[in-house]
Amino acid sequence: MEKTHMPELVSHQFDPVYDEHSRILILGTMPSVKSREHQFYYMHPQNRFWKVLSSLLEWEFPATTEQKKQMLLCNHIALWDVLASCEIHGSADSSIKSPVVNDFKPLFARTQIQSVYTNGRKADELYRKYSLPATGRAAIYLPSTSPANASFSLDRLLASWQVILEGIW
Repeated sequence: MEKTHMPELVSHQFDPVYDEHSRILILGTMPSVKSREHQFYYMHPQNRFWKVLSSLLEWEFPATTEQKKQMLLCNHIALWDVLASCEIHGSADSSIKSPVVNDFKPLFARTQIQSVYTNGRKADELYRKYSLPATGRAAIYLPSTSPANASFSLDRLLASWQVILEGIW
């Protein structure tokens, strides 16, 4: 008997990473299956997010969740996702239905965030459609660090993501 692939209703289960000194916000779409299992962002071993950030920041690659949080906070980076919940097949952003966005106003009120960046097309699309009208803060699109974005080499990602350094210092 063939297994049907029904979308799963998923709620975001872990907090954003930020402190009062955060100057930029990087937004994904929704945590992947691996990230939900590990209760932290970008935990799929093939996702290049942590490699890109540590390279740009000239920071030793963070192996643990605490090291990842420390790297973010020491460099004034806040990290969250656009969605609070959605229906999704596995980790496929293209399958997202019934999106419910996070409320960014409290985060902006508690931080010094001046620039918002979206990690991938779907995060950018959802932020522009649902969050921009509420926040009034435009986002800068960055190509996805996901392994699904195989057309972007690590070098191309590093070149594209370099723009985040302007907002940190």
